[in-house]
Amino acid sequence: MKALVVRLDSFGDVLLAGPAVRAVAARGTHVTMLCGPRGEPAARLLPGVDEVLVWPAPWEGVDPPPVRAADVDALVRRLRRAAFDVALVLTSFHQSPLPTALVLRLAGVGRIGADSADAPGSLLDVRHRRLPGRHEAEAALDTAAALGFPQPPGDDGRLRVLPPPDTVALTGDGPYVVVHPGASAPARAWSPGRCAEAVALLADAGHRVVVTGGPGERDLTRRVGGGTAVDLGGRTEPRTLAGVLRAADVVVCGNTGPAHLAAAVGTPVVSLFAPVVPAERWGPYGVPSVLLGDQRAPCADSRARHCPVAGHPCLDEVTGQDVVQAVRKLLEEHA
Repeated sequence: MKALVVRLDSFGDVLLAGPAVRAVAARGTHVTMLCGPRGEPAARLLPGVDEVLVWPAPWEGVDPPPVRAADVDALVRRLRRAAFDVALVLTSFHQSPLPTALVLRLAGVGRIGADSADAPGSLLDVRHRRLPGRHEAEAALDTAAALGFPQPPGDDGRLRVLPPPDTVALTGDGPYVVVHPGASAPARAWSPGRCAEAVALLADAGHRVVVTGGPGERDLTRRVGGGTAVDLGGRTEPRTLAGVLRAADVVVCGNTGPAHLAAAVGTPVVSLFAPVVPAERWGPYGVPSVLLGDQRAPCADSRARHCPVAGHPCLDEVTGQDVVQAVRKLLEEHA
């Protein structure tokens, strides 16, 4: 059976699709993942994925491309040539799978299933409706099961990635705590000043600290590290970052892709979680965690990318000492 799993948005979203991908792979002979450019690196880390197709969808992301008939036609031809028997379309609770389903229907995919709040007409063969409050990883698994791909026996349903490399040459020997200060949406990021405070206090408490960040975050990681931490800003591609996070005692970060990557390698997370989306759906999944941030702040459930409240109080009222205590709690509970 040739199966297609679609998840068109971000790095973290694709990681959350991992348990559903494994469910499909347990019954499919060949699994292709269709994802967007931001999700491609995560798709290449997922067990069970045999092939990755990348397509920037005009209905996904913060800066989507314009709709071009030629682009859609090219994707339809590509999918038609692949002759998929079945497709699982995965979306967040606030997204519609129907534009994707229309493309797949035009491509002649044999059977299509998705979670859809909207009536799908003839676009879906299996229309699933998620249970209230389900985590995004669980909702994806539920949708896969509705399409005929139940969670495989012996699979714990947690996030997982392919084995990452040893990264001691980057981090140095000995235990450490990772602080990842960046986030794709500014509303989800703790302020650089608070991050720097946390790094200094963690070091004072006897922890070795490693600061991570992407290529565009070198200035941020340099500021946050303050000469105290090991600064890996811009020095870790996704697979290497997985290795850095796997070897950490605890990861401190916001609601962003590395939080889900930490969960996928089994590392506890101190989650600085802005409530612009619900923590019950997007928090670190399947690993010990401490959630910091006012989950009843005025921005709750707004899905805002930029904080709509002066001073960013939901996160910036969290102090560096709060983080030190959260790290200590996780270390004590899971020693």
